[in-house]
Amino acid sequence: MNLPQGVALTWLGHGTVLLESPSGKRILIDPWVQNNPACPEELKDVGRLDLILVTHAHNDHIQDAIPLAHSSGAQTVAIFEIAHWLRAKGVQRVIDMNKGGTVNVDGIKVTMVHADHSCGIQEGDQILYGGEAVGYVVELENGFRLYHSGDTALFGDMRLIGELYQPDVACLPIGDHYTMGPREAAHAIRLLGVKKVVPLHWGTFPVLTGTPQALREAAKDVDGLEVAELQPGGRLGG
Repeated sequence: MNLPQGVALTWLGHGTVLLESPSGKRILIDPWVQNNPACPEELKDVGRLDLILVTHAHNDHIQDAIPLAHSSGAQTVAIFEIAHWLRAKGVQRVIDMNKGGTVNVDGIKVTMVHADHSCGIQEGDQILYGGEAVGYVVELENGFRLYHSGDTALFGDMRLIGELYQPDVACLPIGDHYTMGPREAAHAIRLLGVKKVVPLHWGTFPVLTGTPQALREAAKDVDGLEVAELQPGGRLGG
């Protein structure tokens, strides 16, 4: 799968993606690296970051948000309730927003879109209200658009995301059990009208049984579809 010159995407395992822009911006989506069993040891130090995007508050997506925000000084974007919680934990550079909104962070346009998933914040033996799970459409300086759905079930308004934002690449969960499986993700591809897909949220744990090959089989009717079967640490572009 080819990406535009200067654009790179690295899958750090599970739902965590590092996106690099033509101007050198480094954007980490769903910061879970240190205790992520799928993340290669040599990549657990993610290096310089400019922007951190949080899709929801489950530990396997947000666990490293606070330490990485502190160590990198990166701007962090999250839905209002999670942003409030991050500020209470001492994270200072936080942009709170909500679904349907777009923010421009130093030339990177970030649009928060719907996802269909739970979003509780685990704190000790309590689950705190974390607003709602979201996805993002990230538009880089050259107009390249990435849709990262976050953890989600299939929902019909993915068609609107495709119509409004026309993503060049979609990062979709396929593991089943906690998110879409291959059958549902294949229909998400049809709704989005996207031709380049990076499967996420598979293979980390035995319960996540979906595979990229099963996705290809379920979406074999989609002409020109490219499914990037990355292994954790795998990189596209750059």
